[in-house]
Amino acid sequence: MARPKGPAVRIIGGRFRGRRLAFPEEPGLRPTPDRARETLFNWLNPWLPGARCLDLFAGSGALGFEALSRGAANATFVETNPATIAALRENREALGCEARIVASGALEFLGTQGPAAFDVIFLDPPFAAGLLVDTLTAIRARRILAQAGLVYIESAAEGDFELPPGWQWHRHGRAGNVAFGLATPVP
Repeated sequence: MARPKGPAVRIIGGRFRGRRLAFPEEPGLRPTPDRARETLFNWLNPWLPGARCLDLFAGSGALGFEALSRGAANATFVETNPATIAALRENREALGCEARIVASGALEFLGTQGPAAFDVIFLDPPFAAGLLVDTLTAIRARRILAQAGLVYIESAAEGDFELPPGWQWHRHGRAGNVAFGLATPVP
């Protein structure tokens, strides 16, 4: 595979380890830093084999493709930007993997999902968009997360993101300018 032109992020582990994913330069598009992704996927290691994953604000697709690289059964990428969607499709083809790519807003997509649709959900929206609380509320209300499933949440490190009612932290940390963690619904 030729080295991508423009911005790119590399897959850290698994069968696609070292492969680079190209993505367009778009305002607000900032892939999860390598250090945060490495910590996240070390945490997720026991949950990934055979998991059904949702990369809800897909952007570069780094989280969903990393999950596929590490044994997830499938991944659905949801994105609104046409240039970013085209890059996701190109990366899917370059990796030769099965991945569903949906052109939709996050909340609109969640409104079409039934109970227990996903085992792992990645939430990394543009920080300034203020979408995390509404998204987590929709996931819980529609019971989209499978029992014992996990939601990855990424936010700006400055200011503490507080989980909405009905959620609890499983693990969380910080890396550079981002705060991140895994959350579960309160039983």
